[in-house]
Amino acid sequence: MDVSEIIIPGDTPGTEWRLPVLRFVGRDPKAPKAYIQAALHAGELPGTALLHFLCERLWRAESEGAVAGDITIVPQANPIGTAQSHFGELQGRFDLGSRTNFNRDFPLISATDRAMLTEDLNDYPAADQLKRQLLDMALGADLVLDLHCDDESLQYAYIDEAFWPEAADLAAALDMEAVLLSDGESSAFEEAVGFAWKYAVPGERQPRLPGKLSVTVELRGKRDVDPALAKRDADGLWRFLAARSIVSDERMAQAVFAGPAVPLDNVEIIRAPQGGAVLFHRTIGDRVAEGELLATIVTRPGQPDGSIDLHAPQDGLILTRTSDRLVRRRGDLMKIVCARPSKAARKAGTLES
Repeated sequence: MDVSEIIIPGDTPGTEWRLPVLRFVGRDPKAPKAYIQAALHAGELPGTALLHFLCERLWRAESEGAVAGDITIVPQANPIGTAQSHFGELQGRFDLGSRTNFNRDFPLISATDRAMLTEDLNDYPAADQLKRQLLDMALGADLVLDLHCDDESLQYAYIDEAFWPEAADLAAALDMEAVLLSDGESSAFEEAVGFAWKYAVPGERQPRLPGKLSVTVELRGKRDVDPALAKRDADGLWRFLAARSIVSDERMAQAVFAGPAVPLDNVEIIRAPQGGAVLFHRTIGDRVAEGELLATIVTRPGQPDGSIDLHAPQDGLILTRTSDRLVRRRGDLMKIVCARPSKAARKAGTLES
């Protein structure tokens, strides 16, 4: 394993950021190459824990000649966000300088223009330098995994329709309980990678990308960081790498993905009509029927008509839930995966900012 650091100059004198990069060199130049990163939203740590245990396995495999394809791992992809603590609370989702989500505004370029990502880097703010260098590394691979987590959540993934159903092997290996099929219409990291491949010939869009994969994996919730889960997820990711012939392990049997795979339009996002204390009646993993009581929002405690009941708009599986118990008007409370499209309007692209 080769360990190096990318140094990103800070935007003020005397500061800089260090981005550790771990590389395992494969023995077969024709084998697929993998790039895996975690904690782009700095406080989302299940992926960092997973990669810690996966690397232990890869060390042994490399010494035994069992790593076929090159593997690049960035276990903590956002040192800028990791340093953003405000009144004792980590603020790792948004860059406090630009107020931009760290997983948005990645350059949308053709793969043929990859070299431009690292040209004149010092002309860009530190957060943009970080994004350009992450994207540059990813475009050197065939399989790209961006490991995130949700708030309270089942295991699931956002996968561009261009990679489905080929990517069902990843969903099965990581024992995902749902897949959300995205439309590739945002500047999030995994969609910027997919965009570069789709438009490898500028102006010509390739609808299918066999042998390629760029995916956002949601490893349950923010608090699901423990050794047992991390080791289990590392085993799952190892199974995927073996299935794609990046590592050699003939003992690994392939699983079959049995969960729902639905377009983003089939996700019901339950939002708070008013602010208040939320009392949940159902939790993640529950299957609910249309009209079933999901939550009560106490808007005026102790007063007549001081609460609002929220019901399921259709049958479905509760995929995520907020951990907040004091919610703001229009705040997201739940995501429910459904068989039919939601009647609520949705903008193209990601479900959240």
